[in-house]
Amino acid sequence: MDKKNIMTYEGLKKLEDELQDLKVVRRKEVAQKIKEAREQGDLSENAEYDAAKDEQREIETRIEDIEKILKNAEVVVEEDVDLEKISIGCSVKILDCEFDEELEYKIVGSTEANSLKGKISNESPVGKALIGRKLGDVIKVETQAGELEYKVLSIHRSNQ
Repeated sequence: MDKKNIMTYEGLKKLEDELQDLKVVRRKEVAQKIKEAREQGDLSENAEYDAAKDEQREIETRIEDIEKILKNAEVVVEEDVDLEKISIGCSVKILDCEFDEELEYKIVGSTEANSLKGKISNESPVGKALIGRKLGDVIKVETQAGELEYKVLSIHRSNQ
């Protein structure tokens, strides 16, 4: 049984757009590259042909991966998220107790996590520790950097 890929509507839309681009645009581009490389003659020593075939394999693999993710997608409706406790689809503001620094994260499914954009997975150590917590809770998280302590300052919808 494949595991459910929990994601926000934004994450679902992004994957659907990427899939559409791969199928409609990128497939045609790589097919054209292969055609042009074939027209050059001997394929045994044709670097352009080999590169185009590699690119084609990568595109088809990514299409397969996205289709598998979408097949098992479970979308969290952010407007329906209960703001009494932390769950996927909400944003949280937490205080790093050691450095007295406020951090803000959006809790998302693992397929759309991007720490550089403040999106952490519900499966990451911090994300896992935050799920189900309430305003004012203090949590300890065991990470590669050691044990970290955070206090939940606010829970809100991402669009607020």
